[in-house]
Amino acid sequence: MNSNYRILLVDDEEGIRFTLGSLLKKEGLQVDVAAGRTDAVAGFQTTQYDLAFIDIMLAGENGIDLLRDIKTISPGTQVVMFTGCPEVESAAEALRQGAFDYLTKPIRYDTLMAVTKHALSAKQMNDEQDRYRANIDAIFSSVSDAIIMVDREERLAEFNAAAGVVCGYTKDCIGKPAIELGLGCAGACRRLIVKVLQDQAPQKLNRIECRKDDGTVRVVSFTATPVINAEGSVKGCVAVIRDETRLDELEKGLQHRNRFYHIIGSSLVMRKLYTLTEALADVQTTVLIYGESGTGKELFAAALHNAGSRRQGPFVKVNCSALSENLLESELFGHTRGAFTGAIADKVGRFEKAHGGTIFLDEIGDISPAMQMRLLRVLQEHEFERVGDSATRKVNVRVITATHHDLAEKVRQGSFRQDLYYRINVVRLELPPLRERTGDIPQLSAHFLDIFNVKFEKSIRLLSDDVVNLFNRHTWPGNVRELEHAIEHACIICRSDIITAADLPQELFSTRKGDLPATGTSAHVSNNQLTLEEALAMTDGNKSRAARLLGISRRTVYRHLVE
Repeated sequence: MNSNYRILLVDDEEGIRFTLGSLLKKEGLQVDVAAGRTDAVAGFQTTQYDLAFIDIMLAGENGIDLLRDIKTISPGTQVVMFTGCPEVESAAEALRQGAFDYLTKPIRYDTLMAVTKHALSAKQMNDEQDRYRANIDAIFSSVSDAIIMVDREERLAEFNAAAGVVCGYTKDCIGKPAIELGLGCAGACRRLIVKVLQDQAPQKLNRIECRKDDGTVRVVSFTATPVINAEGSVKGCVAVIRDETRLDELEKGLQHRNRFYHIIGSSLVMRKLYTLTEALADVQTTVLIYGESGTGKELFAAALHNAGSRRQGPFVKVNCSALSENLLESELFGHTRGAFTGAIADKVGRFEKAHGGTIFLDEIGDISPAMQMRLLRVLQEHEFERVGDSATRKVNVRVITATHHDLAEKVRQGSFRQDLYYRINVVRLELPPLRERTGDIPQLSAHFLDIFNVKFEKSIRLLSDDVVNLFNRHTWPGNVRELEHAIEHACIICRSDIITAADLPQELFSTRKGDLPATGTSAHVSNNQLTLEEALAMTDGNKSRAARLLGISRRTVYRHLVE
């Protein structure tokens, strides 16, 4: 036998202790002896025993009491009771208290060895089960996902702490039918567990809302797998519930970042602009938004307003380049009746309308020097007079300006006041042209496609590969506005569910001056110019459509094909 096993022999007769101890030691076992209950308990305080032999009748003591002590101190120790006066009642009591076996004296050598072997084998098996159980418990306790085990009769067999939190299971639920456990939710997971046991096949639910009676809502993913034994029959089911509420919130946050106050784009430069915009939202200073035409200056101005504390106030927009000087002055500051020809009534200006909110002055670089002077006063003093009126009016507005001009160059040229430039250029948002964030084109295209599908009652699914390639290499002088126009045009023209190059507006294409290169040549594409070979590839060899893309006649296409 394994010499690592340690045995305690308890008997009040020294001869018995010596004889049985010698026999056990002869088999290579480690044996300690004790004359009574006190010595035996003391031994268990310092030593871990695998097996104990105890005489039921000890001098002045009862071996059953020692059996109880051992099962309390060391539940894993196997205990064999023996006595010289066998009684059915004492044997039954010993087994009820956890004894492995019950022997009568005199004890035969072969009986002793057989019982010892069986007891130690049972101890080994129990230890393995304990280790297995400890591993399972460790896994259960360490895994953050909720784990539920159900037996073949659909009764709850086991669950971990996470399942207690997510599902509300308690120890009282063990052994009860899983489908009947009303824990304040709709029970979709429990119904799926029953289905797994019935169909003997895995089941999965992704991102479902777990709603409780108390109003809490969690987003979870659920996976259930049948447990198959060696004979191939189902003995139960294991279900894993993963709480993905935080992940769902993060994804929604990311979607929000990709659509920041109706601004589309998730490229790095756009995310930096979103962060800066949020940081400036409640900073009551003027902001200059610089960007080419069509880059979304008005959208960022609206985002600055809506992200800040002034969002409950008005957001007033003025295109400074669309009005003459006199009209712009009246539009901004208002006028009194009779102030000029046609002023038949008092008019409230845009600055007054924006009181408590934000005014957005687009194309600020186009205003006259006189208007620059009046605007500078409003920015510095927060006051103005209506045209034709001497009464000074106070106003509380945040001013956001935008331009596509290089204002610093206009200052050097003397066409823009330097003091006004410094006043409006406290903080500057520079919007990138679309050609510098081409990674956002697919997202923008999908957004516009959704809009125009609704507007024109179409069901266009996607852009063809040639359109995608063309979009990626186009320089987009009109930026996002040009892209929107191109997709709107394509949605009107398109007669299928895929937009092709032939559906795009002609201005997206340009050809080289002079003769086109012959097919078969590998001409380099630059300045967005298409070769005949590329046009034919885009139109699947359709010469008429290729001619339309190139802006030439079909006859010219045929002529170049035969050259």
